Amino acid sequence: MTALQEPPPIRARLSAEALAAGAVGNLLEWYDFGLYGLFAPVLAPLFFPSADPLASLIGAYGGFALGFAVRPLGGAVLGHLGDRIGRGFVLIASVVLMGAATSAMALLPSYHRIGIAAPILLLLVRILQGFSVGGEFTGSVCYLVETAPPGRRGLAGSFANIGSTSGVLLAAGIAAATVTLAGDTPAREWAWRLPFLFGGVLALLAYLVRRRLIHSGPTPKIPASKDQPPPLRQALRQSPRAMVYAVLFTSGYGVVNYLTMVFLPTFASQFGGIAESTALRANTAAQAVALCVVPLAGWATDRWLRRRTMLMIAFIAETAVAWAAFALIRHDGAAALWPAQILFGALLALVMGTAPAMLSELFRRDYRLSGYSVSFNIGIGIAGGTAPLIATALILVTGNPLAPAWYLMAAGALAAGAAFLMTDRSRQPLQ
Repeated sequence: MTALQEPPPIRARLSAEALAAGAVGNLLEWYDFGLYGLFAPVLAPLFFPSADPLASLIGAYGGFALGFAVRPLGGAVLGHLGDRIGRGFVLIASVVLMGAATSAMALLPSYHRIGIAAPILLLLVRILQGFSVGGEFTGSVCYLVETAPPGRRGLAGSFANIGSTSGVLLAAGIAAATVTLAGDTPAREWAWRLPFLFGGVLALLAYLVRRRLIHSGPTPKIPASKDQPPPLRQALRQSPRAMVYAVLFTSGYGVVNYLTMVFLPTFASQFGGIAESTALRANTAAQAVALCVVPLAGWATDRWLRRRTMLMIAFIAETAVAWAAFALIRHDGAAALWPAQILFGALLALVMGTAPAMLSELFRRDYRLSGYSVSFNIGIGIAGGTAPLIATALILVTGNPLAPAWYLMAAGALAAGAAFLMTDRSRQPLQ
């Protein structure tokens, strides 16, 4: 068996360059994913036309779910390469793949122009996007946590979600502006393309930043060896409980994330009688609040509150307020949407600032990226990515607009329970 290279040297303090390299790709990745989720009501009749608007929306959310369904595959492939070749390769490859997919999304013709080929092409683009995301987030988290000084891993890991939150915030702001300016005019049918074209520009900038910055800090590498088991097999053999608990946790986490921050604006507009532009503005405000809370949560778990405790508090609170929030939005409209959306954003930010370091610390360095990527993307990708689709289907099947609230409560309880079962290594040396 080939010996592992020496671990990266420990920094005396956080590196601004390393933080930027870890965050910038997530900004791009989640800008694009956020755009698709927020533009789902616009894309639905263009790519999945139907006499029933709800069925059309289910088709659009099916495309959203498909991108997440392939994330475990991307996590397995890119995680393996990250453990064998190095984190830097994954960080460069993921932004190139996403940049190509985002640009292609902007150029897709609608169903009315090329028929059934339009949704097929859209789904192919979503597959490419999902594959790239499968390695982006976890690769950047591992890079950030492994290069952080002792006692700063929580704050360092949170920068991946600072990037992702910035991307979703940017997407929410641009989506709100696009919907507001286009309104119900004919421009609505093409204006959505401009934000995706801008995503291509972001991809180029992210590539340039990472190409220059990724070599500024030490990047762990493990040389390939015919005698060495694949990293994923090592993770399954040596840390099976960590894998299972991580999947359960991220499944609940994913559902909570996408119901509160992606599905809720659609719920508000479709079932609360709230204008799409108003719902998107509330979502933008919640993302802005989350952006401020994320690093504070990471810092807090380094200094005074253990990571497991923070996660349990956040998800128990999510479970407690879910029903009331959806019911109030349904009956009180915008007056209830604003506080509910901002509260959900703040609670989720506690998780986003805490979970990256918590999950990456579960695994040893020689299989960290593979174990983390696969377990994270199974939970977030399968359970989280299908959450808007399942929530919409629950309403259709039950006839109860508040059915998603029960789904949210179950997911919050699952995540809190799994967090309790996970090993908290926030005060231990990184393995």
